[in-house]
Amino acid sequence: MHPIIALWSHPRSMSTAMERVMRERGDLDCAHEPFMYDYYVHHARRQFAMFDVQDDQPVSYPDIRDMLLARAEEAPVFFKDMSYYVWDQVLADEAFSARLINCFLIRNPVASIPSYFKLDAKGSLEEMGLEAQYLHYQGLVARGQDPLVINANDVRRDVKGVMTAMWAAIGLEYRAEAFDWQNPTPEDWQQVEGWHGAATQASGIKPLTPAEEAAQRDRFDEMAQEHPQMQGYLAHHLPFFEALKAKALAPET
Repeated sequence: MHPIIALWSHPRSMSTAMERVMRERGDLDCAHEPFMYDYYVHHARRQFAMFDVQDDQPVSYPDIRDMLLARAEEAPVFFKDMSYYVWDQVLADEAFSARLINCFLIRNPVASIPSYFKLDAKGSLEEMGLEAQYLHYQGLVARGQDPLVINANDVRRDVKGVMTAMWAAIGLEYRAEAFDWQNPTPEDWQQVEGWHGAATQASGIKPLTPAEEAAQRDRFDEMAQEHPQMQGYLAHHLPFFEALKAKALAPET
């Protein structure tokens, strides 16, 4: 049985770019948000924007879990997913939860929420995702696990340093080719193609400039004039972000 590495994210947290890095390593069998099908198809919480449902995908939590376990019989598996899809089911499934190498990717909701609303202005409070990540993380900690937390801004400031530290922590060797994206766009991204334009077209993770970071609050306030619910979403999720940020992995020097 090979390891299964899970990157638990929230929307617009740079998780697809992180997945691209892991795919470019070339030594992992990668899956793109398989548990999305449990939330949006099996339970039909709502109709998700720009989601081209594929008929050949498992849709229930047990079937998706079993698919990942079966793939791990053949090779090491990496998948990235959103905690809000299935965090409670994963914690209830102690055998599967313990089987995973759990990592959490976070991004300041001042940046992630407007990025979400730019693509889908009907997003719910739950779908902003940071509360579910916090509850998921705390549930694992209560069982004696020590999951990694990775801050997306830290990755953009020092992509090689943070990724090297992450790989060392989860038992993966350094692979320089992961930072220069040459492979074609993964086929399983096509089902949610509209959400991944930047990660599809880029050849690597773009550095974060001080000017870009400083402008994030202004962009949030500007969009919130059109979508005032964003202010409540930010107030709700910001404490969960700050709590997880305090646990974030430091770059390897």
